[in-house]
Amino acid sequence: SPPGLLLLTSFLLHVKEDRASPTRLVCDNRLIQKYIVEAKDMETRVGQCQALPALSCPAVLPLVDFTFQQWKSKLNETKRREILCDLALLVGAVVGAQGQVSEECGARQLSQLYRHANSFFLLLQTFSWEAGHWEPSCSPHSMEQTHVTSIFLTYRQLVQGKLRFFFEDLAKVLC
Repeated sequence: SPPGLLLLTSFLLHVKEDRASPTRLVCDNRLIQKYIVEAKDMETRVGQCQALPALSCPAVLPLVDFTFQQWKSKLNETKRREILCDLALLVGAVVGAQGQVSEECGARQLSQLYRHANSFFLLLQTFSWEAGHWEPSCSPHSMEQTHVTSIFLTYRQLVQGKLRFFFEDLAKVLC
């Protein structure tokens, strides 16, 4: 899984040893821009797949929209936990869709999306400002979708929105 592995390796190689804090990923804005472009590309490619079936068991996706004012008022740890909840739900939706999509193009795109989303999920678990670790006890606002393309749209919106702004907020502190 080169793209997901590359993302995770790139992140882990640039983590400060004293406080597991992301430095290069956060401080080099080009990296998050690269991941946004990749998310857009995955969304475009899955849209070009032929004969993608509607999901018989709907995917439960996080609602990732937010208001900038509300976002700015949250602590970084709160933002991180919110994104982790969104990613957990998204990764679960991808896994569920993978079991329903046998068409090669769609299956390949879902596999790539899984690697990318799961890499971000694992990555955000590696650092914390509070004692203790992330607990999967969150309940993000969600919606059910039967279109595979909705999963990719949600991922792109998450990377382009909350994740990008989170990294920008961290950059102010770490860079």
